[in-house]
Amino acid sequence: MSLSLYKELRPAYGFDEVAIVPGTLTVNPELVDLHFSIDQFTFDFPILAAALDAIVDPRFAIEMGRTGGLAVMNLEGLQCRYDDAGAAIQEVVEASDEGAASVIQRLTEASIKEELIGQRVREIKEGGAICAVSCTPANTKRLAPIAVDAGVDIFVVQSTVTSARHVSRSPRGLVIEELISNLRVPVLIGNTVSFDATKELLETGIAGLLVGVGPGAICTSREVLGVGVPQVTATLDCAAARDQYYRETGRYVPIITDGGMRHGGDICKALVAGADAVMLGTSFARAEEAPAKGYAWGMSTGHAELPRGVRIKPGVDTTLQRLLFGPTSRTNGTENLVGAIRTSMGVCGAENMTEFHEAELVVAPSIKTEGKVYQLSGQ
Repeated sequence: MSLSLYKELRPAYGFDEVAIVPGTLTVNPELVDLHFSIDQFTFDFPILAAALDAIVDPRFAIEMGRTGGLAVMNLEGLQCRYDDAGAAIQEVVEASDEGAASVIQRLTEASIKEELIGQRVREIKEGGAICAVSCTPANTKRLAPIAVDAGVDIFVVQSTVTSARHVSRSPRGLVIEELISNLRVPVLIGNTVSFDATKELLETGIAGLLVGVGPGAICTSREVLGVGVPQVTATLDCAAARDQYYRETGRYVPIITDGGMRHGGDICKALVAGADAVMLGTSFARAEEAPAKGYAWGMSTGHAELPRGVRIKPGVDTTLQRLLFGPTSRTNGTENLVGAIRTSMGVCGAENMTEFHEAELVVAPSIKTEGKVYQLSGQ
């Protein structure tokens, strides 16, 4: 008698399917500690700006630094290919919806100028901000030393999916342990979504890990490749690996949930799921300070053979100050994101992020619709 073998599917949850359970103790929001650290660098709140051309240029990175936060600049983007990156960004903005991807592809055919890497890094540093930059594993060995020599503080190696073990035709690919030893600056790696991959990456000595495959509004990896795990489950799994690694070594490495968050509630759910911070893209594209003035597009939109991103137009409807700290009259949680974190921590009785991680999450598919008939009907 033959037995049928099949893959078992486990449930996985996104932000709209879970809710945070309030605590038995409450804390005044102004008393909670929001500080977030990457190695020796500490920031005032746990929100990073993603390495997107539409968002992070030196001016935006400096402004983000002045707020006490961190913005990451893309070394493989337009900032390091064109002396006048603003003109290149404007060309993308002015393209038609149908032609935007091809315009981005054409613009990213230009060579990366090594002298511009140093120039952009120095601009950020001279503006008084901590400088973080990002590039893909394929270009890391070539570009990272240039950025470090120019004074970069944090280096991010980022791709759609990154693992500690990689098979390629290269006789010797990127060895993360060697990269960390040679650069002498904190190295963050991303992106991943699983316990095993996270554990292996942590064991290489990285200073932080980005979580998320395909959840962002500008990313089409889930449609193109069929890969991804909803962000709450992905964060839970990666946080479990971080905690296991900490128990084994005594070394705590922060994880950063990257993408898929639209408002303060989503951010808070990511943090309760175990994230130490979050990385946002489209939210920052809405700020007046962002260089693309209300547009955003993914890092993989310009891929010459298989684009996995799209240009969108969230529009300009806020400032960096209002987005992060308010004041605001909006009732949908898209402004004063830091205030939302403080208040959520307060109602959960969490005075710091470690305690916020202990708050309970429940599966709650009706959390956004229960009792909301008038909101949903538009009346």
